[in-house]
Amino acid sequence: MTGSTSTRTARLSALVRPGRARATAGFGLAAVLLLAVAPVLLSPFRLGLLGKFLCLAMVAVGIGLAWGRGGLLTLGQGVYFGLGAYVMAMHLKLADAGPGGVPDFMLLYGTGEVPGWWEPLRSPAVALALVVLVPAALAAALGWAVFTRRVRGAYFAILSQALAAAFAILLIGQQQTTGGTNGLNGFRSFFGYDLADPVNQRMLYLIAAGVLLVMVVGARQLMVSRFGEVLVAVRDQEDRVRFLGYDPAAVKTVVYVVAAVMAAVGGALFVPIVGIVSPADVGVVPSIGFLVGVAIGGRATLLGPVLGSVAVSWAQTSLSEQFPSGWIYLQGALFVLVVAFLPGGLASVVPMLRRRRRAGREAEPEAPAAPGDAPSPDLLPEGSRA
Repeated sequence: MTGSTSTRTARLSALVRPGRARATAGFGLAAVLLLAVAPVLLSPFRLGLLGKFLCLAMVAVGIGLAWGRGGLLTLGQGVYFGLGAYVMAMHLKLADAGPGGVPDFMLLYGTGEVPGWWEPLRSPAVALALVVLVPAALAAALGWAVFTRRVRGAYFAILSQALAAAFAILLIGQQQTTGGTNGLNGFRSFFGYDLADPVNQRMLYLIAAGVLLVMVVGARQLMVSRFGEVLVAVRDQEDRVRFLGYDPAAVKTVVYVVAAVMAAVGGALFVPIVGIVSPADVGVVPSIGFLVGVAIGGRATLLGPVLGSVAVSWAQTSLSEQFPSGWIYLQGALFVLVVAFLPGGLASVVPMLRRRRRAGREAEPEAPAAPGDAPSPDLLPEGSRA
C-alpha cells in the first residue's frame, strides 16, 4: 500500500514539474518582453498604448479568477475600475490645483468650492489607500449581501451589469463634482512628476508592467493554493462544498473582492497613462469589453485573460480606425464564436491539438510484421527451435 502511494505521488510530481517549468519560463519571457524589449523597440506613443492595454489586462486577471475559477460571471467590473480611476483622478486634480486650490472644472460648472468629501484626497497616502479600500469595501458588502442569499448564474450577472449602468448614470448626473460626461482630464503631474516628460511616461509604463506581473504571480499562487481548490469546488459543486463545512458565500466574496481590487488598481494607473477618465470608460459597454477579452484568451488559464485582453484592446485600437462602425459587431461576433465553438478560449487550442494528436497515435493499428522481420532461429530460446 505504501509502495503504491509513493509511486502515485512520484507520478504526480513528474506531471507537475513540467507544468511549473513552463509557467516559470512563460513568466520570465513575459517579464523580459514587457520590461526590457518593449521600452527599447516601441515609440513613446506605442509604449503609452501598451501601458493602457496593460491597465485593462489587470482587470482581466481578476475576472479570470472570479469567472474562470469561481464561476462568477462579472459583468460590472467597470464599477471598480471606475472607482479606482476616479479616486486617482480626483487626487491628481487637487494636486494640480495646489494647496487650498480648486480644480478648474469646478470653477466652470460648480460653486467654486471643493466639496468636503474631496478634501482627504489631497493627501497622496490617503488617495492610494482609498484606491484599494473603497472598491474592496463595496465589493465585500455587495458580494456578502448577494452570495449569502445564494444569488448566482445569470441573476448575478444581470445584477452586476445593472450596477455598472447605475454607476455611469450617477457620474453623468454629478457634473459639478465628477465632471459629468466630460469626466476628469488635463492632469499635469503624478505625485510630483511632470506627466509631459517622456522619461516619466516610460516610468509609468514600467510601473504598470511591474504591477501586472505581480498580479499574475498572485493569481497563480491563489490558483494552486488550498483556497483555489475550494474555489473550483464551489464553482462545480456548491452544495457539496457546503455539506463539507465550508461557506461558499465567504469563498465567493473573497475572490470577488480580489477581482475588484485588481480592477481598481488598473483604473488608478489608467488615469495618468491615458490622461482622462469619463463615464464612457466605466459603464456597461466597457464592462462587457473586459469580459470579451477574457473569454477569447481563455478564462480558466493564467495568462489567457491577459493575452486575450491585450489582443482585443489592440484590435479595437487598430481596426476601429478603419471600421469605426463595424468594430463593435466584430467584437460581438468574436465573443459568440469563442463561447459557442471554443469555450476554453484561444489558450485551449494548443492543448486540444495535442490531445487529438495523442489520441490519433493511440488509435493507429500496429503494422503486421513482414515475413522478413521474423527473428532468426539462432536468436530463439533453445526450447523453441525446430
